[in-house]
Amino acid sequence: MAKLVVEVIDAADLMPKDGQGSANPFVEVNFDGQRQRTQTKTRDLYPSWNETLVFNIDEPRNLPFSTIEVSVYNDRKPNNHKNFLGRVRISGSSVPFSENECSIQRYPLDKRGLFSNIRGDIALKIHAVYGQFEHQHQQQHQQQHQQHETQHQQHEQQHQFESTKQVPIVEEIKRNEFPFGNEYDRYKNDNDNFNDNEKKKKDKEKEVRTFFSVGKPGGDSGHGPGTGPGPTPVGPVESKSNFMRAGPTNMMHMQQFPGQKPPPNYGLVETRPPVAARMGYRGADKTATTYDLVERMHFLYVNVVKARDLPVMDITGSLDPYVEVKLGNYKGVTKHHEKNQYPVWNQVFAFSKERLQSTILELVVKDKDLVTKDDFVGRIRFDIVDVPTRVPPDSPLAPQWYRLEDKNGMKVRGEIMLAVWMGTQADEAFPGAWHSDAHGVSHHNLANTRSNVYFSPKLYYLRIQVIEAQDLIPVDRSRMPEFYVKINLGNQLRLTRTSPARSLNPSWQEELMFVASEPFDEFVVISVEDRLGPGKDVCVGRTSIPVRRIPQRIDHKKLPEASWFDLGRPSHWEEEGEKKKEVKFSSKIHLRLCLDAGYHVLDEATHFSSDLQPSSKFLRKPSIGILELGILSAQNLLPMKMREGRMTDAYCVAKYGNKWVRTRTLLNTLTPRWNEQYTWEVHDPCTVITVGVFDNCHINNREESRDQRIGKVRIRLSTLETDRIYTHYYPLLVLTPSGLKKHGELHLAVRFTCVAWVNMVAQYGRPLLPKMHYVQPISVKHIDWLRHQAMIIVATRLSRAEPPLKRENVEYMLDVDYHMWSLRRSKANFYRIMSLMSGITAVFRWLDGICMWRNPLTTILVHVLFVILVCYPELILPTIFLYLFVIGLWNYRFRPRNPPHMDARISQAEMAHPDELDEEFDTFPTSRPMDVVRMRYDRMRSVAGRVQTVVGDLATQGERAMALLSWRDSRATAIFIIIALVWAVFLYVTPFQVVAVLFGLYWLRHPRFRSRMPSVPVNFFKRLPSRSDMLL
Repeated sequence: MAKLVVEVIDAADLMPKDGQGSANPFVEVNFDGQRQRTQTKTRDLYPSWNETLVFNIDEPRNLPFSTIEVSVYNDRKPNNHKNFLGRVRISGSSVPFSENECSIQRYPLDKRGLFSNIRGDIALKIHAVYGQFEHQHQQQHQQQHQQHETQHQQHEQQHQFESTKQVPIVEEIKRNEFPFGNEYDRYKNDNDNFNDNEKKKKDKEKEVRTFFSVGKPGGDSGHGPGTGPGPTPVGPVESKSNFMRAGPTNMMHMQQFPGQKPPPNYGLVETRPPVAARMGYRGADKTATTYDLVERMHFLYVNVVKARDLPVMDITGSLDPYVEVKLGNYKGVTKHHEKNQYPVWNQVFAFSKERLQSTILELVVKDKDLVTKDDFVGRIRFDIVDVPTRVPPDSPLAPQWYRLEDKNGMKVRGEIMLAVWMGTQADEAFPGAWHSDAHGVSHHNLANTRSNVYFSPKLYYLRIQVIEAQDLIPVDRSRMPEFYVKINLGNQLRLTRTSPARSLNPSWQEELMFVASEPFDEFVVISVEDRLGPGKDVCVGRTSIPVRRIPQRIDHKKLPEASWFDLGRPSHWEEEGEKKKEVKFSSKIHLRLCLDAGYHVLDEATHFSSDLQPSSKFLRKPSIGILELGILSAQNLLPMKMREGRMTDAYCVAKYGNKWVRTRTLLNTLTPRWNEQYTWEVHDPCTVITVGVFDNCHINNREESRDQRIGKVRIRLSTLETDRIYTHYYPLLVLTPSGLKKHGELHLAVRFTCVAWVNMVAQYGRPLLPKMHYVQPISVKHIDWLRHQAMIIVATRLSRAEPPLKRENVEYMLDVDYHMWSLRRSKANFYRIMSLMSGITAVFRWLDGICMWRNPLTTILVHVLFVILVCYPELILPTIFLYLFVIGLWNYRFRPRNPPHMDARISQAEMAHPDELDEEFDTFPTSRPMDVVRMRYDRMRSVAGRVQTVVGDLATQGERAMALLSWRDSRATAIFIIIALVWAVFLYVTPFQVVAVLFGLYWLRHPRFRSRMPSVPVNFFKRLPSRSDMLL
């Protein structure tokens, strides 16, 4: 028979409930109608139980559809009442069927109601086992059961409610007293197996069972007789009295109802990590002010600087020294220097305090030998207990000289300069240090695992107006030339049209735009080509202009003067520079060039852009606040390197503005903990920060491989409240040709701090983009091309850094394929429009209900309000704005409490057809077979046909409105103008209030006075002619 094992380890930071700043907590677990509880811990807000509760599983196949409810209560002993301290609901689908697969997980306690005051979390270890659990632990559980029986009898005899002798209370529980009975009834039709289980429960409705808690002895020393030292709890469990504890990341849960198949968790999960800013340590602990959005991680730093006067070890009188840094099973190695008795390394090693396997740090200096075993030169040993602690912003620890010792502890020749200290991730040495988890990575690939900060190059739009050319020399004088201009800037190539004047003095009057980047070390190459035939073009003149000589323009008022440039013959370009000066005659080209610094060069889509500042520093707006991002951890990542026998080498990339950050790569783990914090200046609140997670594929000398995408998160700053800390698990969703996949969850802490409230409020009234985008706009076609070129420039520049930020990272973060055709995205946009129209539809439905008198009281009130507004028209606008104010104030109660995230439902990604996804991921031009392309073309024709019909219907209605006065139907026009004259006379002699009241009463008339047939104006409008009958 299957069993469910729930190990209650401990709880932390509970809410005081006894009126004296403490609580007497105990845990009660409900599963499938079975209820068990732990012992009561007296006056302890950080209790530790270490008790095991065992439940029967009647149908193991129904376990994924069940819910485990763990509640924490405060024991009010005098009156046998209890106060609610929080609860956790855990879906059975997350319970492993092996003790080896489970681990201790911390769950934040949830509220029971809107006004519950709850805090803290609880550590649990849950797994399911089959019959072997009963055979292995039957004797131990019987002893524990007898022990609890004895304690309970003593409790009954003495009638004392001392907490030191509190034992689990024996409860009689009926099978039908499960707190989620309504949810069972609601979802009982969803699963056949669950229906069978429900029938069995109804048959046993009258059965009464008694359950006892089975606790581990020694959970709390001195609590009643019979307690003794129990087994050590599995896993690194520590008290959470210190917010900088070492332990696993907080594991979240989502509520699932029994009988309901749990859907994929694509939503946010709010967390309460023990970070300094959230727990109020900002004033008490000054060291937490810099890294207050992440958990502090302690590292042992070893800075190996250099050595001197090392002894010669080889027969040839040379020495190739290097240093081994050993700590337990971890070993770091510096680079070796050939034939050098005074080597300089300047390498820093970092060992995580959580993984320290020894109390002795050993540094061994060795001589590198290619043939034999490396020779021992000397060593230094440190006791970790004596290592000093460095707290930023203290200055770096000064390295010292240490005399080397032999294996017996005797001083030998040679000294080494070292610095050893304990620090955190806030230390300056952290980004460039060799970390202990990267002990298997070579020195060449070690740089690909380090954290770094990057800055995008400053980009400008380069505007070139090609006016005309003179005295061109054609290749073939017997034909009329066809001249055009070709312009190159780096990898960017643009062509003008062929000159309409087919002469030796052509004119184009055409404007081309490019993307240039600082430091302007490129040349603009302009050549005039003569098109002799298809695919046969000949250059008749060429010139090059350095970009740094092109003037900048920051507004639209004044254009730079156009200039004439000499065009050299192609043969002259191939000659030496001295011979070029001998040419006295050359063709000319007339150009106007300028660097438009008043624009913002778009490298992202404007819908989720992170920077809207112009290129010119003189036009930039002052900052309005600070954005702080803490990249805490990730959980439930999918193994991306299963074929190589590895897990995942994950790192994060964050972009906001022109600043990119990259965390260090944590190797071979599915639950990485980065705990790195970064800061950006904010110039506009209506911007978006993007955080992406990637799998590092460049740590094993695989330069040709591409880093795999794990997922990304976007957060719009305008949706964040100022000075509030948002800590959530964000789902990492990736759309693949096989469908939507969730690759895990990313744990982030975000805080937006405003330092200039007036400027931030004023930003909402200013244009989103700089002034030049509106005064002299760039066409959408050119914007898309320029955006792609800007992305290439940014990717090229960042890939030259060390460690490089690869092109696949930049493309994924900037969404380069966002503008490509996607049927899934088209459906999503269509449903977005329909959701907007649903509000208008709801208003018309409400008005229809008023007119049909579905609610007579509401209709009468609308009549009264209508008459009042007609009699006092000056109240119309104030009433509308007051109504908007009241509605906004009412909706404040239902405002979103969490930042937005990638929504799979809105994106139409959950139910996307495989063929639609295959079309979305197809290359451009297509690489699919002809039959597939034909099928997709026919499908697109069908969709376009529907759109065509809708557009035609809209055009028909508009043409009918125009036909009222166009005399296309002379009788209809005559009738309309006569009716218009009658209405004009009637409105001249009748007060407006009377007309409005009559119209309103007629419109709101009772359904008894209405007809099901269309009204006369509608019939008249539908009979008007349109141009649809004129189409072929």
